[in-house]
Amino acid sequence: MLKAVNPATGETIREIAEDDARSIGRKASAARSAQRAWARVTIEDRTRAIQRFGDALADRLEPLAALLTAEMGKPIRQSRNELTAMQGRIAFFAEHAAAALADERVADLPGPPPLEERIRYEPLGVIANISAWNYPWFVGSNVFVPALLAGNAVLYKPSEHATLTGLAIAELLWDAGVPRDVFAPVVGAGDAGRALLAQDIDGVFFTGSYATGRAIAEAVAPRLLRVQLELGGKDAAYVADDIDPAAAAAALADGAFYNAGQSCCAVERIYVHRRIAGAFRDAFVAAVRGFVVGDPTDERTYIGPLARREQLAVLEDQVADALRLGAKLECGGKRCETPGSYFEPTVLTGVDHRMKVMREESFGPIIGIQEVDDDSRALELMNDNEYGLTASVYSGDRARAERLLRDANAGTVYWNCCDRVSPRLPWTGRKHSGIGTTLSVAGIRAFAQAKAWHLKSGG
Repeated sequence: MLKAVNPATGETIREIAEDDARSIGRKASAARSAQRAWARVTIEDRTRAIQRFGDALADRLEPLAALLTAEMGKPIRQSRNELTAMQGRIAFFAEHAAAALADERVADLPGPPPLEERIRYEPLGVIANISAWNYPWFVGSNVFVPALLAGNAVLYKPSEHATLTGLAIAELLWDAGVPRDVFAPVVGAGDAGRALLAQDIDGVFFTGSYATGRAIAEAVAPRLLRVQLELGGKDAAYVADDIDPAAAAAALADGAFYNAGQSCCAVERIYVHRRIAGAFRDAFVAAVRGFVVGDPTDERTYIGPLARREQLAVLEDQVADALRLGAKLECGGKRCETPGSYFEPTVLTGVDHRMKVMREESFGPIIGIQEVDDDSRALELMNDNEYGLTASVYSGDRARAERLLRDANAGTVYWNCCDRVSPRLPWTGRKHSGIGTTLSVAGIRAFAQAKAWHLKSGG
């Protein structure tokens, strides 16, 4: 049995029967048969089913938000935010799927006889969607919504830390008209994931750590499956000397500590121009000290517990390593002396790239702030990392910011903002941050395969 545990209290919410290799095999076989019929359903009818899913989600927002908060510790207002923002993603996919997947007539060549060239976008087939716990609605829907619209069947494995939300997603989709065998949840942890990869599938779409993503890619490489990996980040921000340091500090504090820093695109390292470093540091620390840490069901709470208790040791190690190498602890630095998996919001200054906190993914409420002398040094440090997910520049000069962002080796770049995702723009990583694209029109076509048609009339 899989235990769903409340990270704020350590109490078991519910025990759930896990899938084994045999039950996963049955689901995969049923999905293979059901996918053929689902692909024959018109794109208009598939779209209507997804829109009904969105309507039902809106109707059940409060209990779904409470469930998300209970099983992964996200503060209740942030859980509501995730669910409310889902409507924009569903609307985008519903509006653009038909056009993105429509046949393209690319040439009519004169004869005799005349020849037509056409591209048709066909579903991949059966895909494995191994999802994440930190934003289970966002991260999951980036895959299963366009995949279903494109005519695929989805074997959906939610994270073991968000299984109840995953099962709620399945119920909403079934009620909306998506057949049960077309969207089948797979319950379990690592063993279930490995069994899922062994099935007759046509693609794997994974969100999680670099280590697990690499293991998945290696496991399925001999089968030449479509593989898409949305992995971690060590997201960098630079604060130039021509910006209001207090305004930048407020924005970046939120970008670093929202969802307790448990976001692949959360700001994890900050470089600030030496001329304004003191003012920025003071404003940033003041903002962080103002964050309310506590019960995630309390409307006032901004920082809740970590979803994974084992991450506490990672953060403790990063703090100890930084202090040993000469960093200064401005606030936080240890576990909270309360039940649950809480870590104090932590700010370190005097850091450099010898330290783990500036090199390795933290995925928690901790940040390092390093002073730099100029833009070129900031850019050098921003690119000095194995990850390449996002990069931000705060500056009053757009041209100056764009020069830096042009050379930032990241899939997403921001000017005077951070930690933002839009359904209209592609979400893609570089280096250890992953391969492939979700969101945007490109993220719809990621779930289709192109077939070339050469059509010559006459005998």
